[in-house]
Amino acid sequence: MPYRVLADGIAVAHMLFLLYVAFGGFLAWRWPRTIVLHGFAVAWGLGSVVVGFECPLTDAENWARHRADAAGLPPSGFIDHYLTGVIYPDSALGLVRALVAACVFVSWVGLWRRARRVSSVASGVTRQ
Repeated sequence: MPYRVLADGIAVAHMLFLLYVAFGGFLAWRWPRTIVLHGFAVAWGLGSVVVGFECPLTDAENWARHRADAAGLPPSGFIDHYLTGVIYPDSALGLVRALVAACVFVSWVGLWRRARRVSSVASGVTRQ
């Protein structure tokens, strides 16, 4: 039982990480220093898609599930097991990845614009 709860907790943490990759840049609008952490998260997410980094959260969930005598995740991993084909169709994977990239881009551009506006207000310069 405790390993099953641990595995479920790791799955929740994994989902929160994925949500942070997609939307964490918007959190930086409120807490600008978090952009560094978001940059690392985006780099890891990009690396897992492009290069194929193995995710330690997937490994940890598999370990806990096996200790609980439950089936682990398939070799395709967390996203394919819990999201692709479940939340959105297999055919939409490219679109979902593009939407995540767009969210990251918009959040970073928005943060840059906000920082520029704050610095111009602080220096007494108004930009039109």
